[in-house]
Amino acid sequence: LSLSLSLSLSLRMALCCLAFSLFFQALHAHVDFFTSIGQMTDLLYTEKDLVTSLKDYIRAEENKLEQVKQWVEKLDTLTSTATQDPEGFLGHPVNAFKLVKRLNSEWADLENLVLQDTSDGFISNLTVQRQHFPTDEDQNGVAKALLRLQDTYQLSAHDISAGDLPGDRMTVEDCFELGKIAYSEADYYHTELWMAQALRQLDDGEDSPVDKVTVMDYLSYAIYQQGELERALELTMRMLKLDPTHQRANGNMKFFEFQLEKQRKVEEVEEVEQLDKRDVQMKRSKDPLPERRRYEQLCRGEGVKMTPRRRSRLFCRYSDNGRKPHLLLAPVKQEDEWDRPHIVRFYDIISDYEIEKVKELAKPRVSSAPTSGLTGEPGTGAASCAWLTGHDHPVISKINQRLEDVTGLNMDTAEELQVANYGVGGQYEPHFDFGRKDEPDAFKELGTGNRIATWLFYMSDVPAGGATVFTDVGAAVWPKKGTAVFWYNLFASGEGDYSTRHAACPVLVGNKWVSNKWIHERGQEFRRPCGLSEME
Repeated sequence: LSLSLSLSLSLRMALCCLAFSLFFQALHAHVDFFTSIGQMTDLLYTEKDLVTSLKDYIRAEENKLEQVKQWVEKLDTLTSTATQDPEGFLGHPVNAFKLVKRLNSEWADLENLVLQDTSDGFISNLTVQRQHFPTDEDQNGVAKALLRLQDTYQLSAHDISAGDLPGDRMTVEDCFELGKIAYSEADYYHTELWMAQALRQLDDGEDSPVDKVTVMDYLSYAIYQQGELERALELTMRMLKLDPTHQRANGNMKFFEFQLEKQRKVEEVEEVEQLDKRDVQMKRSKDPLPERRRYEQLCRGEGVKMTPRRRSRLFCRYSDNGRKPHLLLAPVKQEDEWDRPHIVRFYDIISDYEIEKVKELAKPRVSSAPTSGLTGEPGTGAASCAWLTGHDHPVISKINQRLEDVTGLNMDTAEELQVANYGVGGQYEPHFDFGRKDEPDAFKELGTGNRIATWLFYMSDVPAGGATVFTDVGAAVWPKKGTAVFWYNLFASGEGDYSTRHAACPVLVGNKWVSNKWIHERGQEFRRPCGLSEME
């Protein structure tokens, strides 16, 4: 209604302008107006031109309204579907990326379109709402998460763009935006992947406001930065066929030809040209994490396969943990996941009601922060987390008591229950839960000693990705709702078990909720007596 009213007002203004224009012309031609058919003929052509201009104006206004209508219809369907299961929808990283991109960029374009002729109410409302929209930093963050998933799970840009990774397919603009974000970080490897994908989609005939020359400009520079001069030159020559006057392309072509000529005179044939394009580890930026390759292999399920003899030592059992009263009538189901370190999974250890209550209590408190209590181990793409105490709700007290019954360890000195939700590409890189010898004051402020053990609840199923991997030994534990895993971080002697170095893999598809309890040494003196040997 607001837009229709605006159009009506605009039409009236146009008609006024038309009448004024005709009057102005008639005034100047008044001398010959009745005496010359020729002059009247000229007026007819003038009027025809004005009508044509008015039609163009109406067509432009109708086109604006049609664009707005199409946008509303598309978003109406999308938001209706998405809000039926928000977490499930945003569990698909492409959907999350496109949501942030829409709110940060595309709604601003719509604002500019409507701002030309619409009611003040809509603009003021949109302007107010935009205060809560994602920023460029948010959009960059989601884009980097998508690139991280691409690397970890060895996904091609084509597979992601085509929608093979569940979620909406990506347009040329989406691919181009990802490439630009990588370019701004001097990440030329990913710049090449996504600019090449944008170019493929343009070559396939996809309509886009992004033109081929712009894409090739980024792509050729990214290729050059990776040392592939011949490919960069070929692409630059292709650019010049489309736009012979492109100033930068002309300059680059001369530079690339000069550099190639220098290389040909050098006896050593450049190693860069022999570089395998598919060798991700060589072309990706320098990585401070020495075990990146192993970590990503484990995340893809390419872990250590136990020998039959080792696997024969792993058992399933019902346990009441030495006839604990709470477990006599309902012993817990245990399964050995790994032998060294000994990782145990507990089944049906937390109910759906308890999970929903924990999530309900945690959601208002979540904040983006590293989930580890140790300094010097920031997580990349870490979860949003919250801490819950037994005073917050009886369910938390009940869970704490259950952990004490099942593990036999004192929970009075344990840290509070930490609840974490991993978002798009959410991960936590390899780390130790315990304080090492070079961190003697890691938990000094707590006064409860080192972290003796870790308990981890899985509060959601994760369709793809999200495993807990132990990089030193090659173990991978996959999330399963209602289960939990437990391991000791310290030997009975109090020495740290370095084989417990672990990480949370990026969530490829889905929404990962976990909660964990870090149990400390103080209070366990008679529950887990000290061993006599260092590795005992």
